[in-house]
Amino acid sequence: MSSKTSALASFVESAPPGELTNVTSAIKTITGDNSLQSLAPAFQKYNEEQFTTVKLPGGSQSVIISSHNSLGDGRYYDVESQSSFAFDHSTQKASDVQSHVLESSQGDLVKSLLKSLSTHAQEHYPSSSLGVYPTFDDTSIAVVFVANKYSPNNFWNGRWRSQYIFAPSSGTLIGSIKVDVHYYEDGNVRLITSKPVSLSVSGGSAAEVTRQIAAAERMYQEELNRAFGSLSEGAFKGLRRQLPVTRQKIDWEKVGGYRLGQDIGGGRSR
Repeated sequence: MSSKTSALASFVESAPPGELTNVTSAIKTITGDNSLQSLAPAFQKYNEEQFTTVKLPGGSQSVIISSHNSLGDGRYYDVESQSSFAFDHSTQKASDVQSHVLESSQGDLVKSLLKSLSTHAQEHYPSSSLGVYPTFDDTSIAVVFVANKYSPNNFWNGRWRSQYIFAPSSGTLIGSIKVDVHYYEDGNVRLITSKPVSLSVSGGSAAEVTRQIAAAERMYQEELNRAFGSLSEGAFKGLRRQLPVTRQKIDWEKVGGYRLGQDIGGGRSR
């Protein structure tokens, strides 16, 4: 991979929630459409890691793109709609929907978890998508959850991602919770957090797995709320720039021409 392609790929892979289209448009403006072909692996990595959601042609619900429900060759499947589809990673569009029947020894538990966790998602998240899939070795179950909140008119976007691997034989539930929020009015502030989760599920029922996941996510939400409160009263206050004594905001486009003492501070320059 050339240094140019590597640099462009890093822009794609680090795109904030809901802003991949903006990043892609910027790349096309700077380098032209041809450069996008070499970025196919970066688009795929972004979509699978960020749990990009897409509506299938003729469908109303959004389904998740992840490595757990990949069939290879750009195709993915959805358990709830019992369908597979082709996905274009650069345009984030789905096509060629076909019937797909889940064949797994974990099939009954997958469907039970999907039903139980859907209730949890509807109760606690205003806009979310859920995927439950057997792992490729068919010994465990992957739970993938994403909730997006986009408000570009107010210059912010956010994403909550949860990912868990449940092993019924051992009762272990291991995963992580990730939050990514971008605020970009008159500047850029981005919060990226990650919380590892390691739990033991007794009984192994769908209801108990859901209860454990709900408790872990509620606890992390409370931790974030406390952290935000501390930042607001502490570190953020230290970052705020006080207005000069002139009570005029600094024009950053002309900052190079200011005389520091007189023009900004309001005092006499020497």
